[in-house]
Parts: sequence; C-alpha cells; structure tokens
Amino acid sequence: MRFAVIVFPGSNCDRDMYHAVKDVLGEEADLVWYQNSNLENYDGILLPGGFSYGDYLRTGAVAATSDVMNQVKKHARNGKPILGVCNGFQILTEAGLLPGALMQNKKLSFMCHQEELVVENNETIFTRGFEKGEVVRFPIAHGEGNYYCNSETLSELQTNDQIVFTYRNNPNGSVENIAGIINKHGNVLGMMPHPERAVEALLGSNDGLKLFQSLVKNWRESYYVTNA
Repeated sequence: MRFAVIVFPGSNCDRDMYHAVKDVLGEEADLVWYQNSNLENYDGILLPGGFSYGDYLRTGAVAATSDVMNQVKKHARNGKPILGVCNGFQILTEAGLLPGALMQNKKLSFMCHQEELVVENNETIFTRGFEKGEVVRFPIAHGEGNYYCNSETLSELQTNDQIVFTYRNNPNGSVENIAGIINKHGNVLGMMPHPERAVEALLGSNDGLKLFQSLVKNWRESYYVTNA
C-alpha cells in the first residue's frame, strides 16, 4: 500500500506519520508537498498534525482551501481511505469532509500527554483490529481539540455509528467525549489523538499500530478481491 503524507507549511508531525507507515509498518510512503495536487498514484492519504499556516484564522482553515485538498475531496468521494490526525482532523472539518468543528480546549491551554481512549466502533476499515470497547493509549498534543457539533449533527453521528473513539477522561471539553469520528461512507477518519506516535512500545504505547495494520489489511483484502 502506498501512502501520501501531505505536508503543509507549518506541519510538524509529518515525519512521525511517515515513520509509522514507512519504517514501522513497512509500507510505501512519500512526503507530498501541498502544492503537488496529483494524488492519483496513492492508495491512502494521510493529513498529519502540526500548525498549518500558523493556525491563522481558524486551525486548518487556510490549509482546507489549498489545491491539494481538491484532490483529497475527489479521492474521498471515490472511496479512498483518508486519515486526518490533530491538525489533519481540523483540516477535514474545515474542508467539509467531516461534520463539526474543533474549538479551543476547555481549559484554554495546550495539552501534551497520554490519554486513554475507548474504541466505540470497531467495524471501520481503520479499527477492525481492535475490540469494541477496547481501551487504548494514544498521546494528545493540541490547543484546539475541543470537538463541537450541534445536537442534530450529534444525533446523526450516534445514529450512524460514526463516533469511532471517545476519551475516558475528557481532557478538552469535547461534546460526548468525542476523540475521533468517521464520515458516513466509512473512508475518512479524523481524530485528535496521535496513533502515529503510539506505534512502538518505546514511545509509551504501541496501540496505534493496530489502526494502521487494520487499514493496510482491509486495503489488501479489497485490492485482491477487486483484481482477482
């Protein structure tokens, strides 16, 4: 499987994402500068964390208007798997690929530590390697990770089982403890915690490896069925 790790001005978790899929998982990966809008030859698209464009206006708002996001939207419509982590999640909401918005943390301070998450939906292409209700440990590193949506959107997320991860100890004030959600078609996942920083025990947790392994396994199974 070949991944594109999109790099915006201000991205700072792109190397972490690249290391997770290239060095740890052993898959193909390229760091793709945001001005390169050709993503045709990639099987999956990864939007890393950081501070794209210095988080001016709103976090992710400027990056969401870049040319490469037109390609990301196209591939999202065509079913290609897309993962946005931290700032990547913010970009996905600003681009309209996921509902809701990320606001400033409830305590108005930057947070950087390990958090326990609950796997609420293990029937997605990203989470089939987990057990439903499994508790995992991923680090967070954000100042605007407070997920918000209105009651109508929340009801829709719950009805469609689009809430994939929740916090056990909500650190930022997110509505209903939401840490990660998926789109209705099940191919676009956005989450504030960093699975790419939890792929080796040396880092304090290797729980994030299951997410990437699940994605690759699902892609390979789909690929061989399609090309059989």
